[in-house]
Amino acid sequence: MVVLKPSGYIATQQAQLLVISTVLMLLIIVPVIVLTLVFAWRYRASNTDALYEPDWDHSIQLELVIWSAPLLIIIALGALTWIGTHTLNPYRALDARSATPGVEPIDVQVVALDWKWLFIYPKQGIATVNELAAPVDVPVRFSITSASVMNSFFIPALAGQIYAMPTMETKLHAVINKPGEYEGFSANYSGAGFSGMHFKFHGMSPADFESWVQKAKAGGQALSRDAYLQLEKPTEREPVRAYGTVAAGLFDAVVNRCVAPGTQCLHAVMAADMRRQSAALNWRPDAQVCTAANSATVASLPITEQK
Repeated sequence: MVVLKPSGYIATQQAQLLVISTVLMLLIIVPVIVLTLVFAWRYRASNTDALYEPDWDHSIQLELVIWSAPLLIIIALGALTWIGTHTLNPYRALDARSATPGVEPIDVQVVALDWKWLFIYPKQGIATVNELAAPVDVPVRFSITSASVMNSFFIPALAGQIYAMPTMETKLHAVINKPGEYEGFSANYSGAGFSGMHFKFHGMSPADFESWVQKAKAGGQALSRDAYLQLEKPTEREPVRAYGTVAAGLFDAVVNRCVAPGTQCLHAVMAADMRRQSAALNWRPDAQVCTAANSATVASLPITEQK
């Protein structure tokens, strides 16, 4: 039921889209069900008063009603879906109606692990496991990835689910508009510990959020790359914990699969491949240029000497 009565702007718009779409479809479904029952009763075999017309086969007026009503509803649903899809695009930044104007958004980097969630706050320099917090009416920019298999990040009261995929980074812009404690979980099966991939999302006042950050800094350990590699190992129903410091560039290293020492990052591998491909396609500066005048001579040269 939280999907129909959420506490975040994006989730509220999604709930309204769901309700409006359902009502539009019921405009056809309900009359069809009612008329099916009416016709079955009215034209039953025992009702000798019902009009019997075995040769009737067409009515222009009836055809107009049958086809125009669904067509208008489909057009309305199409327009509603088109507008809603673009307005609620998770990659689209929030507008002034959804959050306090002029407030700097909070960045949260989300990593789906086996079987727990890691949340990194790069600006605050902290990280948490299985606990997430954000100030009320302050936009949150989520960057989402996975360290192993595909997962799905979902806080029903905040916004729709967004997939977390290894070696990829997905985005979500959202805001929580009411203080409280909300449920978050994985919405995509990912193995044995999937059922325990739950976390709490806290909507706080700015002062409470700052106290939460300071508490994490004071009591948390350091999330170095070695500590992350230990955390990455599969565990089930991991308790909430905080890290007071985070290794620089850790999230990018997770996305590019190069947290472990001596591992080459994927973006570096791809860049090297592009350079090798570019070098292979480049012509040698001392190669002979083929023209109409020397075509026979150039054709007799080795292929590496031709241009």
